[in-house]
Amino acid sequence: MDLFVLKKIISILIMPINLVLILLILAIVFFNKRPKVSFKYLLSAVLLLVLSSMPIISNTLMVSIEDNYQAFTRSSIPVDYIVVLGNGHASNDALPVTSQLKVASLQRLVETLRIYKIHPEARIITSGFAGDDPVSNAEKMKQSLVLLGIAEQKIITENFPKDTEEEAQLISPRVQGTNVVLITNAEHMPRSMKYFQLQGIFPIAAPTGYWVKSQHNKNSWTDYVPSSNKLEQTTVVWYESLGRLVQWFKTLFS
Repeated sequence: MDLFVLKKIISILIMPINLVLILLILAIVFFNKRPKVSFKYLLSAVLLLVLSSMPIISNTLMVSIEDNYQAFTRSSIPVDYIVVLGNGHASNDALPVTSQLKVASLQRLVETLRIYKIHPEARIITSGFAGDDPVSNAEKMKQSLVLLGIAEQKIITENFPKDTEEEAQLISPRVQGTNVVLITNAEHMPRSMKYFQLQGIFPIAAPTGYWVKSQHNKNSWTDYVPSSNKLEQTTVVWYESLGRLVQWFKTLFS
């Protein structure tokens, strides 16, 4: 099995909601023969689900990742490249190309346009492979940028990287010794910056797509009410935390 696919399968299996399902299945399996063990699995599943869905916990975990880098304002020197990392899309000719982008891709697209307006001297590098889609994410992002007024000759596509590590490996040789702005979602930025730094590139971070936008610290009763949106947010935190752990292990043996 391809290592990339294996990594995706393992990461999916250990996400909070899937761990809850595994615990519930174990509770059913042990229900008749070992009811006390079954109850422990059931209790663990309920606690994991409730805690993962609670805003006060999910927001605290997310802020600890998102607050590593400030939003981009302006570079003190001209920008050579704006690098926007790939995410996802679904090709559908019945829709405008911008509507084919997944939410994170759309967030990164908007940030690319914002920064390009500030630094029109820059060239844009889009990245990301096609996966099961006939068109790569890099090409789909390019099509969206052209539709929104960016000249085609200002955009370079990297159509083959499957993940952030490959993006850093493939893009870094092109941008060595230049002033680079790196765009990705705020929770993904620490891991992305580290991969580029390992390749000798020290870009300016331009995080976008913040999950937690509120700056007030006052809690209300709603912060303790489980929410499906916060379960998704916790899942993103869990995924990024696992990614950073794997990244750390790799640096030990590199």
